[in-house]
Amino acid sequence: MARVTESVVESASTTEEAAKPLATGWGRLLQGNRVIWVIAVVAVVSLVAGIALSRFIISPADAASNAAAPEGGLITVPVEFRALSNNVTIRGDANYADSVDVTLETGDIGGPAVVTGQVPEIGASLGAASVALEVVGRPVIVLPGDLPVYRTLRVGVSGPDVLQLKQALQSLGISAGNVSSNVFDSATAAGVAALYATVGYPAPESAEGTADNIASAKEGVANAQDTLTAANLALQKAKAGPSQVDVIEQGNLVAAAQRDVDTCGDPALEPCLEAQEALALAQAVSAQKLAPGDTSAEAAAVASANRALTAARALLSESQQGALTYLPASEVLYLSGLPRRVDDVTVSRGSIVTASVMRVSGATLVVDASAAESDANLLEVGDRAVLTMPDDSEHGATIISIEPHKSDSGSADSSRFDVLLEPDELTLEQLQILQGNNVKVSIAVGETDGEVLAVPLAALTAGAGGEARVEVVDPAGDGEETILIEVETGLAADGYVEITPVDGKLDEDDLVVVGR
Repeated sequence: MARVTESVVESASTTEEAAKPLATGWGRLLQGNRVIWVIAVVAVVSLVAGIALSRFIISPADAASNAAAPEGGLITVPVEFRALSNNVTIRGDANYADSVDVTLETGDIGGPAVVTGQVPEIGASLGAASVALEVVGRPVIVLPGDLPVYRTLRVGVSGPDVLQLKQALQSLGISAGNVSSNVFDSATAAGVAALYATVGYPAPESAEGTADNIASAKEGVANAQDTLTAANLALQKAKAGPSQVDVIEQGNLVAAAQRDVDTCGDPALEPCLEAQEALALAQAVSAQKLAPGDTSAEAAAVASANRALTAARALLSESQQGALTYLPASEVLYLSGLPRRVDDVTVSRGSIVTASVMRVSGATLVVDASAAESDANLLEVGDRAVLTMPDDSEHGATIISIEPHKSDSGSADSSRFDVLLEPDELTLEQLQILQGNNVKVSIAVGETDGEVLAVPLAALTAGAGGEARVEVVDPAGDGEETILIEVETGLAADGYVEITPVDGKLDEDDLVVVGR
């Protein structure tokens, strides 16, 4: 027994000794690569789990392919009660219309054209007889008209600019004489004087020396008149012939000579011959003095005096006309489409006018939009429109003109049209919001009279005769039964169409079929 035990102990000892090298090799290997062994174990476990789970998980695609097809059904929508409208939608810029640069004619000032006052503020309105600016202390008066200023107007001149002035004065209620005449006369001068009184400025002063010229002309007229009077008296005297004294005197001389002849005795004697000669001389002298006189010299003197008087009177009239009110070219500005709004001012008090002094536009804000030919053909002047304001509010407007768009060269482009709209009355706040912005413009070119029965276009089908029909779910059925109702169609807009039942009844919320 002791041997057995000893043998066992010895065997165990031998086994222990034999195991030492193994423990020393693999044990070190396991201890040094523990992380690798853990990862390997986890990977094997995951692989086994994935294989097992794949037998129970089905993808959506597989599920859909394995699923049975759903049973078919009706796709329906309710009949609606709504207003329909077809719109042309365009965009436009909101600005004051007909913007122009304003220049002044300053050539007759004779020096620097210095701005001295009356400079308008941006947003100011210029109307007829308003003062646009003050230059060298004188007003620049605004008048209605298209023809630009190119000269000073005074008594005696004529032309289309005079006619424009007369018509402008008449529009202000100021008399300017015959408005069909293109001559600037004394009545026109009086009208210009009244214009200056209206704007609160004195009329332009006459040229220096005008008063002296008038006085000198008046003196010349008086002298010419005196000369004419004297010439007329001389002519009248010449035409009157000899006086009664001359007649008696000449008659007495002839009678005395005749007595000497009668009392001389023998005619053949010397005394009688002398008496006869004296009688002949007395008769010749009497005939000469009592004969009608030659008045040609006196008549010529009268004609000359008349010419001198006419010339003196013309000079006086010219001098007096020079004293009448005139309109300097630098003191008037013609603008069409009054009143006008001042958009920009390029001068200030103390500056010198050299070019444009301001930019003005129409006083009414407009929206200038552009439309394609196809859209423009649907529009008419007077059509109503809706503007989408920059703050997303809506505001009404009216089309005031539709014109073919003009290219930079001035030729018309028939593929595009300019559409001008005038907004309804705007508040000051709305003006400030709208001006200078690009806005959406919607113009109804077809609309229903209020709300109508309407269905989607997809609900319409055509019958054998081409009639329009809708398929309606029979309210008395089980929800799958339908009936066909013939309808008349109206306006189509926004994917819907107006319908009116012909051979049946349709009400709001009835279900119509649009698909299956």
